[in-house]
Amino acid sequence: MSKNQEKVEVEVVASSEKSSKTTSAKRSKPSKPGFGERLQSFKEYLLLSRLELRKVSWPTMKETRTTSLVVLGFVTVMAILLGLVDFLLSSIIRFILS
Repeated sequence: MSKNQEKVEVEVVASSEKSSKTTSAKRSKPSKPGFGERLQSFKEYLLLSRLELRKVSWPTMKETRTTSLVVLGFVTVMAILLGLVDFLLSSIIRFILS
């Protein structure tokens, strides 16, 4: 982890501690947080989301292509099977009603 990321994480932790102290003090008052607090919370959310996305193990193009083809094949097979079942059941009902 780079020094900048460590600094950002320390700032986020420090600001979340401040906000938790602030929110515990504000719990006695049933008022909504101000625009500045909501904006700060949103900025923290975006920052933490970005940090988490850096930790994600993204699939390779080959893995993505293979998985997509498997899903497409499964959907095709299921569509054919459901179409056959629908055709058979509608044929049986037509035979019974005629």
